[in-house]
Amino acid sequence: MTTPSRTLRRLPLHLAATVTIVVCLFPVYWMVTTAFKPNRDIQSDHPRLLPRSWTLDHFQRAVHADGFGLFWRNSVLVTLSAVLLALLVALGASFAVARMRWRGRRQFMLMVFVAQMAPWESLIIPVYIISRDTGMLDRLPTLTLVYFMITLPFTIVVLRGFIATIPAELEESAQVDGCTRTGAFRHIAFPLLAPGLMATSLFGYITAWNEFAYANFLIIKQQDHRTLPVWLSSFHNTFGTDWGATMAASTLFALPALVIFLLLQRHVTSGFAAGAVKG
Repeated sequence: MTTPSRTLRRLPLHLAATVTIVVCLFPVYWMVTTAFKPNRDIQSDHPRLLPRSWTLDHFQRAVHADGFGLFWRNSVLVTLSAVLLALLVALGASFAVARMRWRGRRQFMLMVFVAQMAPWESLIIPVYIISRDTGMLDRLPTLTLVYFMITLPFTIVVLRGFIATIPAELEESAQVDGCTRTGAFRHIAFPLLAPGLMATSLFGYITAWNEFAYANFLIIKQQDHRTLPVWLSSFHNTFGTDWGATMAASTLFALPALVIFLLLQRHVTSGFAAGAVKG
């Protein structure tokens, strides 16, 4: 039973947590409410936390804007391709690092950590020059490869940690019973990697879905190959910014990532310690 003194000691932690949550969620709240406000309320000198009246006009302008459906398809295609490719390559690399002993293994992981720490924005110019010289500008596969490179180091690090927590004796027992090494991994270790696969796929999806700089610099002439983050800038013109449509478009843009996070979050948090125990 919680005593009053213990409650008082925890009060600063609860207050700090509350302030953190409010600070993090308020911009999202303001974005969503602005999307439903009429223009007169958005441009008012006395902003209100709740709209006086609600409207869907901004969402209609966003959905019917030029390129909405096309850019949405491009974002989904590039994001899913990059995530699946990163999971496939990282699964083999992390298994080799966690289960096998070979010369250069430590150096390989060191290079992966260095690649993970490098700011990807600093590589925009080299990537642009390489894409230009190889004729890969204005192509969706180029964006897919870039997002694949961005998400791959993190995916390798996380999956390697998950594989290392799975007892190797489980796979060895399966091999004694007649399974090959690949079959033992597929039937024993792979099902226990579900939390790690979900965590890395969630990170990769959010990273690729929200990326703007590469999509803006690598797709120049072929406007039809751009993605949703670039499409959001279309609500700014010489007359100013259509804030209502911009907030509505941003809400629609954030909705898929939010839904995927809510679907995977419970499985990710509950499965970090449960995988090896279930084995």
